[in-house]
Amino acid sequence: MLNPKVSIVIPTYNRADFLPKAMQSVLNQTYRDWEMIIVDDGSTDNTEEIVKGYKESRIQYIVHKYNLGLSVARNIGIENSKGEYIAFLDSDDEWFPEKISCQMNIFQKMDSKCGVVCTSGYMIKDDKMISVKAIPANSDNIYEKFLFENITWTSNVLAKKECFKKAGLFDENLESCEDWDMWIRIAKYYKFIFLEMPLAKYVIHPGQLSENLLKKINARKRILFKYQDELKNRKFVYSHHYYKIGNLCCLSGKIREGRKYLFKGILVYPFCLKYFLCLFLSLFGFPFYSFCIEKKRFIIGKSKALMNRLLNFKYN
Repeated sequence: MLNPKVSIVIPTYNRADFLPKAMQSVLNQTYRDWEMIIVDDGSTDNTEEIVKGYKESRIQYIVHKYNLGLSVARNIGIENSKGEYIAFLDSDDEWFPEKISCQMNIFQKMDSKCGVVCTSGYMIKDDKMISVKAIPANSDNIYEKFLFENITWTSNVLAKKECFKKAGLFDENLESCEDWDMWIRIAKYYKFIFLEMPLAKYVIHPGQLSENLLKKINARKRILFKYQDELKNRKFVYSHHYYKIGNLCCLSGKIREGRKYLFKGILVYPFCLKYFLCLFLSLFGFPFYSFCIEKKRFIIGKSKALMNRLLNFKYN
């Protein structure tokens, strides 16, 4: 009996320096029943030369004449897929060889309500591991968790293709957070299972879309608008969205707009001290606000590093 086929969608745009490692990590998979769909979203570098250098019949190469965006590229990949399962791999990320096998083993054990299996993974910067991507302790109330915040990232997801028929494709109007929006919609209908094993590498480097604050702000505003009916019944979650937009606005230098959203968060849920603190810091302008937030991140980062050292000392 043949194993179910997995379609691996790799959208790429001017990532010729990273793409070979991503492709090789697919070729190294211990699960062999897959197809690789590379969607070149208008690259102007030597991406085509790199892809065509691989003599592998399971690779499908689709080229856009113009850059149409990440959501469009992923949707094209889904629409051209022949597998029963869909996996996504960003062209600057990598997988460990056992990733797909471990996820497919979980699917075989679960009931039909299980639609997505996610792994944990490493965050890599300058070829060094800086942290492990956190995952939920359990899969309970997964829709509620996704309404609050994105708790996974695209390269660690394996989903049944039927999920996209039920929940729809990626929102092509979103330039950021499009994956988060997708998981919210799928979580309405299907279970998510989370594996603690870190089986993917999320590479951090300059120029990533996730680092573009203005796109993040616009995307979060759209998420807030799309799910406002659900959020209004969840006061703390609703206020959290206002706070996140307000904080991002302040960090991008849009202090007045940031204050407006922070104040809205306080009106919705006036019991969170950090909302008041951020609103207070914003009164002193962008440089001071940015400095304080960066100091806070530095202190938290150092505290986590110290805790990890203490734990390693204790158990080694």
